[in-house]
Amino acid sequence: MADDGRLTLCSFVVFLTLSCVLGQTPVVLWHGMGDSCCNPLSMGSIKGLIEKQVSKVYVKSLEIGDNIEEDTINGFFLNANTQISMVCEMLAKDSKLQNGYNAIGFSQGGQFLRAVAQRCPNPPMINLISVGGQHQGVYGFPRCPGVNETLCDEVRRLLNLGAYIDAIQDRLVQAEYWHDPMNEDEYRKKSIFLADINQENKMNATYKTNLLKVKNIALVKFLDDGMVQPRDSEWFGFYNPGQAKTVYNLTQSKLYTQDLLGLKQMNEAGRLHFLASPGDHLQFTEEWFISNIVNKFLK
Repeated sequence: MADDGRLTLCSFVVFLTLSCVLGQTPVVLWHGMGDSCCNPLSMGSIKGLIEKQVSKVYVKSLEIGDNIEEDTINGFFLNANTQISMVCEMLAKDSKLQNGYNAIGFSQGGQFLRAVAQRCPNPPMINLISVGGQHQGVYGFPRCPGVNETLCDEVRRLLNLGAYIDAIQDRLVQAEYWHDPMNEDEYRKKSIFLADINQENKMNATYKTNLLKVKNIALVKFLDDGMVQPRDSEWFGFYNPGQAKTVYNLTQSKLYTQDLLGLKQMNEAGRLHFLASPGDHLQFTEEWFISNIVNKFLK
């Protein structure tokens, strides 16, 4: 940089050269519960929007399984840790991602991609955007998106049997980020996914080291979200223990005060971004998405 803040001619030439050689940073998408990689009304539309706004960008929409039907069902009944291992392998084998990628997770895809960042730092994740992700879990299972009423009824039945029963934890995705504020001890002891990535039991130093490698984390909360309970989970908040009415925010949590994942460090450095969108769960306009996500984190 020159003293007046402008790029020197040499720096500008280098910048243009690198841009031509490396191209646009690829984008990886992970859909939410009840959705699939290629639904033209959801992920297919988002993929097309990004490709239209970011010239020549490579967008990979993750398919968990061999087809769309498997992908949808696996969002309910394939162990989250297994899914994350599968995705880590997919990303590692994709030659177009080896110089890094931006990640956008929708609903449960948000916390799943955070787990990818914590567990699998190669290829490197540049920016992580969580759109309605439940980073402190959920307590309550309301209506189901789309036309998956039968699957949702089965999920409710299993959760009612007991989210922390070993067999249900092993096979039901939503139980794996079920967070019961009435019984925090059982949650920490039995949760096989969320309690692990949130450092609830033993400290995994590599989780913090790896997450700090991400340049920016953007957390989108929907201000009128009627699906995620509590909606504060989308910004790492949750119910105070012992009840399900009042909530704490990220800065009041052990995760932040003890900086177990590096979120405090990132926040103080201006690398943690709290975005708010009006409307219900995953209901946003193209204009909002372009202005707040594409222009700020993908270009």
